Amino acid sequence: MCGLYNHDLRLLYYLWQYQFLSKATMKKNIALLAGGYSGEYVISIQTAQTIEKNLDDTRYNVYKIIVTRDEWYYEYADNHISVDKNDFSLHLGGKKISFDCVFIAIHGSPGEDGRIQGYLDMLRIPYTTCNSIVSALTFNKSYCNKVVKAFNVVNIANSVHLIKGEPYSMGAILDTLKLPVFVKPNESGSSLGVSKVKKVEDLLPAIEKAFREDNQVLIEEFIEGRELTIGVYKANGYLNALPATEIVSQNEFFDYEAKYTPGVTNEITPAKIDNNIKEQLESKAMYIYRHLNCRGIVRMDFILQSASNKLFFLEVNTMPGQSENSIVPQQVRASGRSLMDFYGEILEDCIKNFSS
Repeated sequence: MCGLYNHDLRLLYYLWQYQFLSKATMKKNIALLAGGYSGEYVISIQTAQTIEKNLDDTRYNVYKIIVTRDEWYYEYADNHISVDKNDFSLHLGGKKISFDCVFIAIHGSPGEDGRIQGYLDMLRIPYTTCNSIVSALTFNKSYCNKVVKAFNVVNIANSVHLIKGEPYSMGAILDTLKLPVFVKPNESGSSLGVSKVKKVEDLLPAIEKAFREDNQVLIEEFIEGRELTIGVYKANGYLNALPATEIVSQNEFFDYEAKYTPGVTNEITPAKIDNNIKEQLESKAMYIYRHLNCRGIVRMDFILQSASNKLFFLEVNTMPGQSENSIVPQQVRASGRSLMDFYGEILEDCIKNFSS
């Protein structure tokens, strides 16, 4: 009887060990969301291509899901397999595919403004970006500026916030701000609808142009200086700053053409800045990341003012562009890392530490 008992114990141990090892080596199902509702759709597709190419296929089954206003679908054998939005799953070959994590690669709405995040929070599915509240706050440039200004760690340019349908006075704007100014949609990315205004007569057309992209417009005083941008992310329990990039555009500013047309912009990574500025940039970016309660990889833009050598905060990008030659991949490579290792760390940290 004793031998039989020991045999049963050994059998149970081997069965447990087999199940444990199988679970440990089982590939995780990852939904890679791309597309979206904004003018940044094409950029999102490019971002998703880079991420998909650099996700380790020995660890992850990646399902690239295209999000449009009409349909969320996975392309399989030239067919569109619609996502079951009741539980965010796919039905393929008689099998139900559920997801261990969602890698969000949508710029603009609904992937950067908190909408997708709120939906996934309700389903308790981990995702790689900031939560719905932080995403919504940072997507609104004016509101985010007000919160960051209250941290009292970095300078913020003077600005005026306009809302469509609310009356505004050109005289009051010009009394508050000095030309030149930037006029931009308050909730938009990739510099769509942005103008630099140097003359009074150009201000109204610039406001109207921005209102064609969004219902809110932000007008900011121009800060003369060097544009610096830095990626910040959390992995393995540590907050990390990537090497900063200096953006030198041949255009008037870093507009849509400058961002996505080869040769128009010189992006210098790592930026040629002295150690004092480097330390300030990293510490301020990480402080803002922590106090805004960010998650995943974000990119923060700053201006180093020429006259004062002080840093001015511009904005937080909670889903920065990651096509092959975008700034974040440049910074990852400059840090000596591979994109495969980097994206793997982002995913694993997300799955391990997710809480809605």
